[in-house]
Amino acid sequence: MKRLYTEELAIGYANRLVVQNLNLTIMEEKITALVGSNGSGKSTILKAIARMIKPEQGKVFLDGKSIHEQPTKQVAKQLAILPQNPVAPDGLTVAELVGYGRFPYHKGFGSLTKEDKQQVEWAIHVTGMEQFSDRPVDQLSGGQRQRAWIAMALAQETKILFLDEPTTYLDMAHQLEVLQLLQQLNREEKRTIVMVVHDLNHATRYAEHMVAIKQGAIISEGTPQTVMNKEVLREVFGIEADIIADPRTGVPLCIPHGLTASH
Repeated sequence: MKRLYTEELAIGYANRLVVQNLNLTIMEEKITALVGSNGSGKSTILKAIARMIKPEQGKVFLDGKSIHEQPTKQVAKQLAILPQNPVAPDGLTVAELVGYGRFPYHKGFGSLTKEDKQQVEWAIHVTGMEQFSDRPVDQLSGGQRQRAWIAMALAQETKILFLDEPTTYLDMAHQLEVLQLLQQLNREEKRTIVMVVHDLNHATRYAEHMVAIKQGAIISEGTPQTVMNKEVLREVFGIEADIIADPRTGVPLCIPHGLTASH
């Protein structure tokens, strides 16, 4: 049975539909990259599937039931989302932030249990943040901050993790740091990861499944080899590009060299 999928999803803002008739199945235990130009609707789709916004029509199904009809805490035990540019309260330490990931397992505002603390310690360890656990989040570098937020999402103990442009505003080293961590979580923990990605070459290197989106519609989906071709790049991004094989992995890489005539 498909675990997470949409049926005829329509999503809108201020009486304007951004996405219509979306049918998308999330590949279980894979990394999926949603790609498209600015304003294509990819972040909107991510938020709707992760239950952050309610669709105008259609449904998102999680384990056979409509996700918007399930209790919030029940959904929060199944999936976690890291939005774009999250901000922690001033002075909040990494350990405190990661502890917030345990909220689906609490009634009211009780203190962390022994099991909670073990899960928090594990999340901090697996993201390589032990030496920063007592440091305020607002004193960390961009890459460290992003790892702290990922640790909080991991502390939720979900098998599905959504990330909206997790490498935005990070330098190249920190981008690789975050992407390699996500790849490690997918391979070692079998986490299903769905992320909105701007850099096409990051998408082909780290995702096994790609979904190319234009004006809220899926233009192409499949392996990087399927999606990364000149025709899709012309239609979705309005660019002319050469496609070469990565000498290390063989995945397709995009080298743009011009705009299409219609762009």
